[in-house]
Amino acid sequence: MRLALLSALNAERAARRAAVLITDIASGAQRLVRQGEFAGDPLADVLQERLRTAKSGLVEHEGQSLFLTVQTPPVKVVVIGAVHISQALAPMGRGLDLDMTIVDPRTAFATPERFPDVPVVAEWPDDALPRLGLDRYTALVALTHDPKIDDPALSAALNAECFYIGALGSKKTHARRIERLTAAGFGKADLARIHAPIGLDIGAVSPAEIAVSVLAEIIATLRRDRRPNP
Repeated sequence: MRLALLSALNAERAARRAAVLITDIASGAQRLVRQGEFAGDPLADVLQERLRTAKSGLVEHEGQSLFLTVQTPPVKVVVIGAVHISQALAPMGRGLDLDMTIVDPRTAFATPERFPDVPVVAEWPDDALPRLGLDRYTALVALTHDPKIDDPALSAALNAECFYIGALGSKKTHARRIERLTAAGFGKADLARIHAPIGLDIGAVSPAEIAVSVLAEIIATLRRDRRPNP
C-alpha cells in the first residue's frame, strides 16, 4: 500500500469515519473511497453493502477483479443508567465485541464492582458524553426512567446522529418524553429515530431478556436497517 494511501486510511480511522480501499487485482492500482464519497462512486451499491456488513472481500465489476478492504470504526454502545438491565447488557455486548460504557451520576449504582471489565462513568450525561464522543457509529441506550438523566443523553444522541437511540419506558412514558424533547426543539423526524419502548418485541420480562431484546435491536439497526450517511 502506498504511503499516502496508508496515511489517508489512518486519518479516517482516527476520525472514526468509514473508508474502503479498492485494489485492482490485475494491475495493483489502488484508490481510497471515504465515507462522504460513497454515494457518488461507481461502486456505490457494492460499497454500501460492504459497509453494512463491515466485511472485506473480492468483487467483480465490469470485468475487473477488485479487492475491497473495508474499514469501519468500532461500534460503541453508551448505556445511560447503571441498572439491572445494564448489568446483563454489558457482558453480552462485550461478547459481541461492542465497546461498552456505562454512564450514571448515581454513585451508589455506578460502581466497578457492579460492572467488572466495563468502563463506568459516574457523571451526568451532560458532562460525560462530550468527552466520550458520540457519533454515527455509536448506539445510545437510556435506561434510568429519570428525565433529568435520560433526556440530556437522548438530546446529545440525536444531535450526534447516533445510528441507534433507544429509551426504556411504556408508550405513555415515551409520549411524555416526546413532549419534552419537542419543547426542546426536536422535530418529528428526529424523534421518530428513538426506539421506544426499547428492544425488539420478543415478550422479554427479566432484565437479561430485555438486554437480549435491546442488543438484537441494535444489531438489526446496524446490519439490516442502517444505511451509510455521508
